[in-house]
Amino acid sequence: MEKRGESLKQEIEVVAKRFLEKIEGKEIQIISHFDTDGITSAAIIIKTLKELDKTFSVKIVKNLEEKIIANLQKDKITLFLDLASNSLNYIKKQELKDVFIIDHHEIVQNIPENIYIINPELNSQEKISCSGLTYLFCKEIIPEKKELAKLAVLGMIGDCLEKNIDKLNNQILVEGEIKKKRGLLLYPSTRPLDKVLEFTSNFYIPEITGDSQAINLFLKETGLKPKNGKYKSLIEMDEQEMSNIITALLLKIPKTKNQENLVGDIFLIKFFNKLEDARELSAKINACSRLGESGVAVKLCLEIQSAKKTAETLYAKYRHLIISALEFARKTSKIQGKGYEIINAKTEIKDTIIGTIASILSNSPLYEDGTIIIAMANCEDKIKISSRTVGKNGRNVREILYNIISKIGGEVGGHKYAAGGLIEKSREEEFINMLKKNLEIEVVKI
Repeated sequence: MEKRGESLKQEIEVVAKRFLEKIEGKEIQIISHFDTDGITSAAIIIKTLKELDKTFSVKIVKNLEEKIIANLQKDKITLFLDLASNSLNYIKKQELKDVFIIDHHEIVQNIPENIYIINPELNSQEKISCSGLTYLFCKEIIPEKKELAKLAVLGMIGDCLEKNIDKLNNQILVEGEIKKKRGLLLYPSTRPLDKVLEFTSNFYIPEITGDSQAINLFLKETGLKPKNGKYKSLIEMDEQEMSNIITALLLKIPKTKNQENLVGDIFLIKFFNKLEDARELSAKINACSRLGESGVAVKLCLEIQSAKKTAETLYAKYRHLIISALEFARKTSKIQGKGYEIINAKTEIKDTIIGTIASILSNSPLYEDGTIIIAMANCEDKIKISSRTVGKNGRNVREILYNIISKIGGEVGGHKYAAGGLIEKSREEEFINMLKKNLEIEVVKI
């Protein structure tokens, strides 16, 4: 892959102009990833194309397999969102014409001539979500559509890109009219603290998460007391109360070297005419999709009232699944070596949440920085693989997966420190053996 001379902004301008030329009189088929970033990207495009009065269809997918690309119609404009950067060879093989890709994942294949692609890996390498890119793309088409910025923020948070806000992301935050408060990075910040600690899925706290009795004792020890049987929410706390709970948690998880992962900006966003915690909204979108209800997730992003109650029910179910999965991951036997851990959940954890579990564990205080976590779960006749590097500093997990899966067959995609793959179930033992060998070799290289 060669870097391009144009800036990301210039790239967006050029591709947006070409997109407007190509869609004239044609139908558009949109294929987007099923996580929060992909769903919010799809919602941004849907609102924009409706404004343009264009005919389009939307398909939300877990993985972009070759058979999905093979079934696409060649006479339509094809727009991929939050995927396809590692499927360029498949697209070329199927001879799709007028293909547009908005993505932010690493590119390891040559880009065919008929593909128009927006991806920061080609120029600036800025850390920006697909939803952020999609928003900038749509704003180029309809400059006044700044209300779509809040959807871009939800996608950005869904991809954990809110901790290092650069100029481009800050611009999106401003245009989305996002309110910020410094505090504990547990969500939802708008709900009672005891419930937040019980069901938190972004920061796993051993012997606290999921245990209501332990939580009540913990809060009592911090000096926080419920009023009329109800604890304050994080956004209701004063500075002293916030300081007390942060100190107590740091003592509970002494491996945390600093407050970086525990303390930061709480983002509040106006949704359904009510101020909501953006992290919770992002998690809710993700929950709907990972429980097989991507349609509900898209409707929620479009603020369709009928989707709100269904999304709440799915989110509650999802949180319980996460807690159960974390408990399984804690108790099950693992394949461990120097600097890595492999969790083979098989059917004990749903394939749609195995990546979430890998992310939560990688952000927990259970592992040293640089540790590679590989989590696996059965997915019909295949195995879903999710890999994360603790601390975002160390080996390139996408490269490690690619080196193995390119030999045994399957799909690979992702980033340097967060990647995934899909292999045939019959290749399970071979994959694990090659993975262990590869990881041990990498350790020797260091």
